[in-house]
Amino acid sequence: MTTISADQAVGTPTAVTSTLDLAGVSRWYGNVVAVNDVSMSLGPGVTGLLGPNGAGKTTLLHMMAGFLAPSRGVVTLDGRPTWRNPEVYRRLGLVSEREAVHTFLTAYEFVLASAKLHRLPDPAGAARRAIAQVEMEGAQDRRIATYSKGMRQRARVAAALVHEPQVLLLDEPFNGMDPRQRLHMMELLHRLGDAGRTILFSSHILEEVEQVSGTVQVMVAGRLAASGDFRTIRRLMTNRPHVFTVHSTDDRALAVALMAEASVTGVELGRAGLTVRAGDYGAFTRVLPKIALRMGIRVRQLVPEDESLESVFSYLVEA
Repeated sequence: MTTISADQAVGTPTAVTSTLDLAGVSRWYGNVVAVNDVSMSLGPGVTGLLGPNGAGKTTLLHMMAGFLAPSRGVVTLDGRPTWRNPEVYRRLGLVSEREAVHTFLTAYEFVLASAKLHRLPDPAGAARRAIAQVEMEGAQDRRIATYSKGMRQRARVAAALVHEPQVLLLDEPFNGMDPRQRLHMMELLHRLGDAGRTILFSSHILEEVEQVSGTVQVMVAGRLAASGDFRTIRRLMTNRPHVFTVHSTDDRALAVALMAEASVTGVELGRAGLTVRAGDYGAFTRVLPKIALRMGIRVRQLVPEDESLESVFSYLVEA
């Protein structure tokens, strides 16, 4: 088996870098607006596209890749529109969320076919290098039909990397991967970004984005809701208003005590217990047990009422 170093697998940094720009991009289907007036610029490094399912992430990625025409606005790669411009695929690779793999092929055959479509001078060598990048050498001669979902995903990433694109777009790339596969893929994206590639991957899981990307773009309901480094986005999410239901042995006395706390913005006493609105999640959850202990009150239940992913992202739109 040929041994390939990490530098060879990823590709050495070059002076050639690419920038993907979106200016006022919208896409609608009839009366349904899938993407609404999105502008952003993506340069070398890893960027996470974060948002709940149905936020418009896939539509946005497909417009970036030139598969869809914007209804309004323009997407350019190094100043040239991606729509109706096949030349962009020399510098761009895409891993879509929908699996489109010929399962009767082996991984090597599948990646080799991609290399030949790109008319690479040494398609066999390029295919071997791409397969090594995703650590699939040991299974490259097995038919894809025998693969797990995570293995199929890695084979698709190899096919997208075979021509060493300056821009790589990945739609939910960690779906189906086990922890080891996920860790390796995160390390690979880090190395590609450090080598000067422009990487964008979508996810609905904040922790995935935190571990891979320095910059986060947050989409909600087709709109760009927030943009910045992951610490800024995490702070926006954590410091938003929260609603809790509290059940205790003395709800009335606990309500009076909580109203004096700076982290509490509102308290309602009802038959089902207390409804508490807190402006600071961490401060409230720290102070509640201290108050209960001081007053001799037993907290039987503490339930956050607005912790669905959609509610978290929706707050960012309204903020």
